[in-house]
Amino acid sequence: MPYRHQLPIAVDLSSDIEHRPGRALPYRARVRWIDPHTKRRTSLSQSHSTEDDAKEWLDALLSSAARGIDPTAATQTLAEYGNTHMTLALPGLEPKTTDPYLGGWRLRVVPALGHLPVTMVTNGAVDRTTYAWIADGEGRSTVKNTLAVLVRVMEQAVRDGLITTNPARIKGWQRQYQLAEDELDDPRSLALRDWAALQELATALVARSHEQYPGWGDVVTFAACTAARIGEVSGVRVKDIDTRNWIWTLRRQNTPSPGGLADKNTKGKTARRVPLIEEIRPLVAQRMLVLRDKPDARLFTGPRGGRITTAVLRDATHWDEVVHSLGYDHLRRHDLRHTGLTWMADAGVPLHVLRLIAGHGSLHTTQRYLHPDLHTVMHAGRTISTHLTKSPALPPPSPGLSATLRRL
Repeated sequence: MPYRHQLPIAVDLSSDIEHRPGRALPYRARVRWIDPHTKRRTSLSQSHSTEDDAKEWLDALLSSAARGIDPTAATQTLAEYGNTHMTLALPGLEPKTTDPYLGGWRLRVVPALGHLPVTMVTNGAVDRTTYAWIADGEGRSTVKNTLAVLVRVMEQAVRDGLITTNPARIKGWQRQYQLAEDELDDPRSLALRDWAALQELATALVARSHEQYPGWGDVVTFAACTAARIGEVSGVRVKDIDTRNWIWTLRRQNTPSPGGLADKNTKGKTARRVPLIEEIRPLVAQRMLVLRDKPDARLFTGPRGGRITTAVLRDATHWDEVVHSLGYDHLRRHDLRHTGLTWMADAGVPLHVLRLIAGHGSLHTTQRYLHPDLHTVMHAGRTISTHLTKSPALPPPSPGLSATLRRL
């Protein structure tokens, strides 16, 4: 990836703010400069909702230009910035190191965070993205290499003066990975045990929320019973629900973007169909009744009609306090999805069907949920015994077995 020197460097900028009434973003901030290379006059502009936001944007550009930074770099997305400065970020590394780093950048960093401006990549965004990689079954070395390239790109942004601290230098991801590995040995350790436990959690969250908003209980119940991510639940529209067959066509998810929260394609970039079990049909039907004749309306919103995120759900319901009081200290919002997939696997949903419902890219990820519980193992033993006993070609079990067991 060839390095392209970014111009202009340390140029004088002229700036202005134009007020354009009647527009959604009425304040347009603009900077102009003479490119020292081409000698042409160049400009960069961006619209804002308030004059203060416009001034803040201008101040950032003026400050960057004064320090010798390309004015356009402050507005570049992470993908644009990283692709341009990757050679600086990965100096002198051997191909055996560079190749997995670039693979992590292309396959995981850019799809998850590449759309964000460099200055909007926060510690929280990196934390949630890293956990998503772990939860989706990425290997330890894969996560390590992906974080390594992100750290180096953001470190270059620190050196360029675009940001003051590196948000990718996170701690504790190894512990989260260990939890995921423990989950492989005991997948139920991070899942609610049954319907009663889910209802207990939903009720407690509602009771702890401001004005006891019942919608939080519906969101939690729906997420667990459909094995969906909170962002996907937030993206449900009335028109996505087929009440004849009780199928939800999952087409979008709610995700952070440069202009705030926005609906985007699903993580796998394809729509998938999710069954709506009988237990949640009444709450879905009631919400659709209220929103009749509004096919594009969101089925689930916050108390003021806003979009729901995992952070909003956590703060609005005092999630951490509630799960601690119920004895579920391990439970995270993403574990509602894990709960649903574990229940489906225990119910005998075939592997290939479970993969389509979950939207997993590979069967390997889905297989994590197929660890049988004790009841299933005992049932399997009884099934085998019944098969052997009824088979005419095989002798019945030894009659002396009962006596032997009594002596043990």
